[in-house]
Amino acid sequence: MTSSKPAPLSRDERNAYAQDGFVLLRERIPTERLARWSARFEALVLDRVPTSGKMVVMKDVEVVRGGVQPASPLHAINKLLSFEEDPILWEYAVDPHVLAAVRSIVGDALYSISSNVFNKPPGVDGRHPLHQDLRYFALRPPEKIIATWTAIDRCTRENGCLAVVPGSHRGELGWHGAPDWEHVNSGFFALEEIDVDARVHVEMEPGDVLLFHPLLVHGSGRNRSDGFRRAISTHYASAECERPEQPRKRPPVMRFIDAGEGRSA
Repeated sequence: MTSSKPAPLSRDERNAYAQDGFVLLRERIPTERLARWSARFEALVLDRVPTSGKMVVMKDVEVVRGGVQPASPLHAINKLLSFEEDPILWEYAVDPHVLAAVRSIVGDALYSISSNVFNKPPGVDGRHPLHQDLRYFALRPPEKIIATWTAIDRCTRENGCLAVVPGSHRGELGWHGAPDWEHVNSGFFALEEIDVDARVHVEMEPGDVLLFHPLLVHGSGRNRSDGFRRAISTHYASAECERPEQPRKRPPVMRFIDAGEGRSA
């Protein structure tokens, strides 16, 4: 049963995050909220409501290249990016249960720096190679950045749950290149020289929330089931973070979350 009162991470949960680079929080998001966000995703994909801001709906590479004929428009989509301006999906980013856990690690005043609804349909490759999310971010320090990844559907090894390498966050940002795969979605890079046998598969039930460090090595496999594997995710950075590198040509989509936002009444 989902906890009714948002709470910060316990000491054991903070220790697990520090030791392993991730912590799995069970039953944090109510089923009705997951259903609301999943329905909103479907409405956006099916053009029942307009997309907003800098939102992008990305088709799977196999569909784009004509290698797979999707069973429906939903079967064609790999993910939805940048939902900061969507009033329904943004509810996830400021959910009190999510923010209470995030603030335990990175502090009160935050920016969202990446937001996604991941849609892993059956019938396409859809794998995401092992990588570190810091590869995509210019903000530093990494200790003030955190990812949340929440299961909308049940996530199992059969349908391509996340796999992580515990403790890998204590290393450096490694070199990422294009994986030697036949089908790789746009923007998916693979960390080179990684011990694949060190992976741990993180199976999750709907409403479970995974928090993880931006240097944690992680990825996901192919969906071998007959159903979808859907999840919603936001990365956050402390307002204390700085950008030591030169600005990129395409600046990240960010939204400020002040210290009072997402607090329960």
